[in-house]
Amino acid sequence: MNRPRWLKITALASAALAAGAGVWVLRHYDPNAVHNPFPPCMFYAITGHYCIGCGLTRAMHALVHGDLPRAFSMNPLAVVVLPLIPLMIAWSAGWQPRSLRPLMRWVLEPRLWLLLLPGFWIARNLPWSPFTLLAPG
Repeated sequence: MNRPRWLKITALASAALAAGAGVWVLRHYDPNAVHNPFPPCMFYAITGHYCIGCGLTRAMHALVHGDLPRAFSMNPLAVVVLPLIPLMIAWSAGWQPRSLRPLMRWVLEPRLWLLLLPGFWIARNLPWSPFTLLAPG
């Protein structure tokens, strides 16, 4: 086995192991409970404003329990983007089916993320409806 292939397999196995451990932790510990092992958001603790990732742990907890509406209420951007992450990784690793080319051209465009992430961050902190729906529920 040549070295680059071995490294890819090791990286994939490590990622699968980390994801499995994360799912196990989220299945067994509730981030909504008092005295949970998850750290609070430091940005929110310091500023009182939500960051892009606020509600992410609670959203992942809801997802591993099959509660998609609850997950979406915690962090809608993460729930929408999460299925794209494996596709983006596979695309970057060389798996590039022609049918995904239009989507990947759009999703892998840095300008999308440079507008979407700060826009979401600002919008979820606005005190008016419908922006209040973006704040963790």
